[in-house]
Amino acid sequence: MFHRAVLTAAALTLIGGAASAQTDVPFALDWKFEGPAAPYFVAIDKGYFEEKGLSVEISEGAGSLDAIPKIATGAFPIGFADINSVIKFLDQNPGAPVTGVMMIYDKPPFAVIGRASLGITDDPKSLEGKVLGAPPPDGAWAQFPIFAAENELDMEAITVEPVGFPTREPMLAEGNVASITGFSFTSYLNAARLGVEEDDLVTLLMADYGVDLYGNAIIVNTDFAAENPDVVKGFLEAVAMGWKDAIADPATAVTSLMERNPAADADLETRRLQLSIDANVATEAAMTAFGTIDEARMDSAIEQIKLTYEFQNEPDASLYFTEEYLPEGGFSLE
Repeated sequence: MFHRAVLTAAALTLIGGAASAQTDVPFALDWKFEGPAAPYFVAIDKGYFEEKGLSVEISEGAGSLDAIPKIATGAFPIGFADINSVIKFLDQNPGAPVTGVMMIYDKPPFAVIGRASLGITDDPKSLEGKVLGAPPPDGAWAQFPIFAAENELDMEAITVEPVGFPTREPMLAEGNVASITGFSFTSYLNAARLGVEEDDLVTLLMADYGVDLYGNAIIVNTDFAAENPDVVKGFLEAVAMGWKDAIADPATAVTSLMERNPAADADLETRRLQLSIDANVATEAAMTAFGTIDEARMDSAIEQIKLTYEFQNEPDASLYFTEEYLPEGGFSLE
C-alpha cells in the first residue's frame, strides 16, 4: 500500500484576516511556462482564482509524469499530469491519494515528430530501421507501446535512444535521431525554431493512429480534496474561465505567460497555444462539456492500456477520475 504523507504546510495556508482570508494553493504544472500554460496565468491575472478565495502559485514541471508523485505525497494539493500515467501509478501504488478531476486534453498531444529528409513519413512503419529519441519521463514515450501495438510496429527494428528533454529537439535538428517522442505542440515548434524546415517535419499524432486515450488532466490529492471540496471546485471553475478566455483570444492570453517567462517568444508561444487549442482542448465534445470524460471511452482506454501493460490489480475507473468537483455536465467553453 502507498504510505500517505501529511500535506505540507505550503499546501494549505490561510492568510489575511477572517473577512479576506485566502487559501494558498500551489499548482504543479507538467512542463515549462509555455503557451499551453497561459490559461492558468490568465486565471490569476483576471482574478478568477481570487474571486474563489484562492491564492495560486504555479510551478514548472519536468514532464507529464512529474506532478503525479508530487500530488500523491501531498507536496502539492493540485497538479497537471497525464491521466494514463496516473492509472499506472495507482495500479503500482494501491491507495495512493491521487485522482483526476478535470480533463483538459480531450484529445492527447502524444506524438512522434520526425524528419522527412531522414526517411520518416506519415506511415508509422517508416520508424522501423531508424533511431527514435525518447526521454524516459516523457508522457508520449509512455504511450508509445500502445501506438506501436496498434500499428503493428516491430520494436526490434527501432533503435530507441534515451535522451534528455533539453537535448531532444536539438538531436532531431542535428540529424542524430530520425524522430522523437513528445507533445505535438511542443516538439514540432521547438524543432522548427532550431532551424528545421517545417515541410521537413512530420507529425504522427498518436490519436490519429489508433490510440484512443485521454490526455492530461487536473489531478488532486484526494485527502486534500475531501477536506477542502469548495477549494477544488473553485479552482476548477477558475481554470475553466482561464481556458475559455484563452480560446477566445490566444494572443492576449500569452501576455500573461510572458510576464512569467519574458525570455519566451510571444509569437511562438501564441502559435503553440493555438495548436493545443485546435488539436487537444477545444474538441466538439469539450466545447460544451469541458472537464468531463465519457465513461465508455475511459473503459476503452483502460482496455487499450492492457495491450502493453499488465495490471497488478483489477482496473477500476472510479479510482482514476471523478466528476464530483465539476458542475453537472462540465463547463461550457462557448
